[in-house]
Amino acid sequence: MGSVFRSEEMCMAQLFLQSGSAYDCISELGEMGLVEFRDLNPSVSSFQRKFVSEIKRCEEMERILGYLLREIRKAGIPLPDVEVSPIAPPPKQVLEIMEQLQRLEVELSEVARNKEKLQRNLLELTEYGLMLKVTRGFMRRSERDQLGPRYEEFPFLEKDSRAKMEAFERMLWRACKGYTILSHSELDECVQDPDTGEVTKSVVFLISFWGDQIGQKVQKICDCYHCHLYPHPDSAEEREEVMESLKTRTQDLQTVLHRTEEYLRQVLDKASESVCTWGIQVKKMKAIYHILNLCSFDVTNKCLIAEVWCPVNDLSALRRALEEGSRKSGATVPSFVNRIPSSGTPPTLLRTNKFTSGFQNIVDAYGVGSYREVNPAPYTIITFPFLFAVMFGDLGHGVVMALFALWMVLCEKDPMVKRSRNEIFKMFFEGRYMILMMGLFSIYTGLIYNECFAKSLNIFSSGWSVRAMFTELQWTNETLRTNALLTLDPNITGVFNGPYPFGIDPIWNLASNRLTFLNSYKMKMSVIFGVLHMSFGVVLGVFNHLHFRQKFNVYLLFLPELLFLLCLFGYLGFMIVYKWLAFSAGESRLAPSVLVHFINMFLMKGDGEPALYPGQMVVQVLLVVIALLSVPVLLLGKPIYLYWLHHGGRGQGSYRGYERVQRGSVEDLSVTLSQDMEEGVSHSDHAASREAQPEFNIGDVLLHQSIHTIEYCLGCISNSASYLRLWALSLAHAQLSEVLWDMVMRVGLRVDSSVGAVVLMLVFSLFAVLTVSILLLMEGLSAFLHALRLHWVEFQNKFYGGNGIKFIPFAFSLLPSSLDQEGLMGDVPPML
Repeated sequence: MGSVFRSEEMCMAQLFLQSGSAYDCISELGEMGLVEFRDLNPSVSSFQRKFVSEIKRCEEMERILGYLLREIRKAGIPLPDVEVSPIAPPPKQVLEIMEQLQRLEVELSEVARNKEKLQRNLLELTEYGLMLKVTRGFMRRSERDQLGPRYEEFPFLEKDSRAKMEAFERMLWRACKGYTILSHSELDECVQDPDTGEVTKSVVFLISFWGDQIGQKVQKICDCYHCHLYPHPDSAEEREEVMESLKTRTQDLQTVLHRTEEYLRQVLDKASESVCTWGIQVKKMKAIYHILNLCSFDVTNKCLIAEVWCPVNDLSALRRALEEGSRKSGATVPSFVNRIPSSGTPPTLLRTNKFTSGFQNIVDAYGVGSYREVNPAPYTIITFPFLFAVMFGDLGHGVVMALFALWMVLCEKDPMVKRSRNEIFKMFFEGRYMILMMGLFSIYTGLIYNECFAKSLNIFSSGWSVRAMFTELQWTNETLRTNALLTLDPNITGVFNGPYPFGIDPIWNLASNRLTFLNSYKMKMSVIFGVLHMSFGVVLGVFNHLHFRQKFNVYLLFLPELLFLLCLFGYLGFMIVYKWLAFSAGESRLAPSVLVHFINMFLMKGDGEPALYPGQMVVQVLLVVIALLSVPVLLLGKPIYLYWLHHGGRGQGSYRGYERVQRGSVEDLSVTLSQDMEEGVSHSDHAASREAQPEFNIGDVLLHQSIHTIEYCLGCISNSASYLRLWALSLAHAQLSEVLWDMVMRVGLRVDSSVGAVVLMLVFSLFAVLTVSILLLMEGLSAFLHALRLHWVEFQNKFYGGNGIKFIPFAFSLLPSSLDQEGLMGDVPPML
């Protein structure tokens, strides 16, 4: 339970690892994720550390694995699931894996090059054959015109545009001075370019020219335009022979290419069986060598020394891990751990599960808690979805949200859901339990507000009856016709039979003053919730003061803060509740305004307003005086007390207490453990060694306390007003729901023709889309952000510092490799 409400107790430990068993010990620690390592070689560059060559070997294996995975994905071969995460291989096995990977890479590269060469030759032969078919017409026209070309070339030119074709002809005409004859035709089939691999439509050119010099110019121009040049037979018989030869060669190439592709797939299939296991093993090996580079060697170079932060509760598990690592390596001398004092600030560890992790992430987004500070997350589990639901209260919307979250909870073990690449869905999935709680609380507040898609539910019979108005006031049909708005008077016997059993009476949905009533109700409710929430935050600060043995803060900080808050805004909440209870329906017209009384409270005058209760003025003046007197206590109390302590107040023991106050952390166990035990103080409440204390500066303390006092006093005013967003967003959500119902759904319900069912189905579809997109997503996001702000600014700043360092243990599951970052290991289960 301590890890939920307060971060776990941490300690600094020193690991003595024998050189022969260090690798296996670190491997065991990586599997268990117990400790966070410190760098003992901060002045040594990464390239000068002992295990650089091993890390480079791992990076080379990662490069080969990346190449294999890309080829496997390109071939469409699925990666097998690895049910059990393989352990890190021993150093002797690393060379075997490296040799297998290099052999696979060479073999795969050679087969891939052969395949690429065969494909290129096949494309060229295909292109050559198509060119010969097209040029039949050119040659027949040439024979008819008796133009026997001495030298012929037939370029393939990409048809990017008509302008490029015209530019080519113009260049050819000008360079050759008209001593060429050009014929061209576009291919009907698309051909893949052997150089770029793009599938395009090309144009065949037949160029007839005279003389070798002109032929050289033609060839240079074709090269400039990236044309593919092929020899052309002189006669029709030779053309037929060439085409028949091309056909035979094409069939042979296709056969060879098919066999090459089969062999390549066999190689990739074989590689895919082990590539995931190798990837995980290489990732673990690289992580182990990185950790070994953080360690230092003793004077004999036979033992590695590491320093780690470790939870005190996990020290026994740490010793077992070292024993297991020593046993696996067969070391004669076991590795061991020694707990040492430290002056550093311990990291913060808060263990979470799949339910609490979402709420803890909300708190950590504000700031990681200081060491052993009160954790707001357990209380946020209740207050966050509740405040969200106050702004989002609708039974129908809450049911939709809860069902969506429940589906994600039930499908959380589905591999397809876990591997989704949709970032928005992954964000929703990570917070599925939070969304479920928000939906359930919205159902509750929706029942309180009696709102379900902007309509009221008459679950119980209404407590109001109009029948008594007819008998008492003798209402007639003529009265109803002349008075459009008739008021139900609760003072008439039989009109009001008692409150609605649960929530707001559904008759208010028909009342003309419904908005006025709900405005007053929700606004006052927001003030009450705000005062309770802030007061709870102030009270939680007491646990911090007592835990860090700063009891003077209870009297000099907590009490003035609580008195200031309750004497002003707590009294406002009291007046709201008192007015609800003290005035009946018959006396409601005589009830004074709470807001006017609250303003007059600061002015210390009655202003002719009737009093809520006897002796109200005396009580209000007393509360204002107490609130005003708490300000100088809050401003000067702590600085004066610390100044008195620094100058010898209560003797030597008080000075030790002052040192603890200044450092706010754990003392050196080797120095003061016995003294603390005599005083009843646990060493787990300290985090720093007893060193030379900084010089006391009363000016710095006064400045810090002045800022805190101004921030708190002004913050109480602004924060109390900030809780009115509960009222504003709740009202906005209800009005948007009503507008959507009136403008969309009601239109479909009014259609009574033969096509009414079809119209209603279309209108309902539109209503559902708008409800999900506007009310659930947009309004839900707005309420979420406002609830987040209320917790960060109005609640947590009353007791939560958030200046800690998060505990990041060395765990293989938390260390992504370069293959993970490139998305190549996306099919491997997340547990690995």
